[in-house]
Amino acid sequence: MAVGDQQSNDLDSDDEYSESACSVIDSIEQIGSTWRLIVLHDLQDGEKRFNELKRSTDASSRTLSRVLDDLQETGFVTRRLEEDAPVATYYSLTEKGRSLCPVFDEIEEWADEWL
Repeated sequence: MAVGDQQSNDLDSDDEYSESACSVIDSIEQIGSTWRLIVLHDLQDGEKRFNELKRSTDASSRTLSRVLDDLQETGFVTRRLEEDAPVATYYSLTEKGRSLCPVFDEIEEWADEWL
C-alpha cells in the first residue's frame, strides 16, 4: 500500500468519525440545555399544566415559557389549551420527546455508577 493510499484511508475514517460525532453534537445541542433537560425529564411522568411544571422545576415563568416554546418548536413537546374556566395550558411529550425516556434511564444508570 502506498503512503498516499494510507492517508486517504485515514481521511475516510476521520470523515466517518466526524459524521457520527456531528450527530451526537447536534443531538446534545437540541436537548442539552439544563432547563430543557429538566423539563423533558419532568414531563416523562405525563401531561402537566404550566404552573405544575413551574413548581416542579423551580424555573421562573419567563425561563419556563422560553424553554417550552423551544421544545415545542423542535418537536419534543406539544401544547394543549383548555379554554373552559379556569383557562389552563397543558404540556406533554410528543413521540419524539417520549423516545428520549430510555436515554434518560441510561444516563441515570450511568450517573448512579460513576457520579
